[in-house]
Amino acid sequence: MKTKNQTLIAIIMRGLPGSGKSYWVRHYLESLSIEAAIAAKQHGYFSTDSYFESNGKYRFVGAKLAEYHQLNLTAFIVALSQNQPIVICDNTNMAHWEFAAYKAAAKSHGYQVREMLIGDPKDELHQQLCAQRNQHRVPLTQIQKMAQSFED
Repeated sequence: MKTKNQTLIAIIMRGLPGSGKSYWVRHYLESLSIEAAIAAKQHGYFSTDSYFESNGKYRFVGAKLAEYHQLNLTAFIVALSQNQPIVICDNTNMAHWEFAAYKAAAKSHGYQVREMLIGDPKDELHQQLCAQRNQHRVPLTQIQKMAQSFED
């Protein structure tokens, strides 16, 4: 529950697969008190990718993408309604429409919204690095297509 002077923060991650979004979140959480980090990780951290994980393995199913995005947004909104102090959306969010509902919901619940762009999606060297290190084996050609659709 929100205390009288508590700041509520919603963080919307943005960046290509492999850019370091989840890495940034992990280090951000490590900078918090242990209690705040545990609360954020358990009750305030949302990634559509998590719905594709089962028994520690990631298996992307394109037909489930829209459903899983909706489930992720719903869980995010539930956390907002519970006044979780820190709520994080860790998706690629290349276009504004992809995170508009997250941002609007956070603002309507009194949260300060911070958009965190990791890397420069338009930079060709960054795209190559992302292709090499992303955990879901997204090929360079797909990363380049995503980068072309990136909205500042």
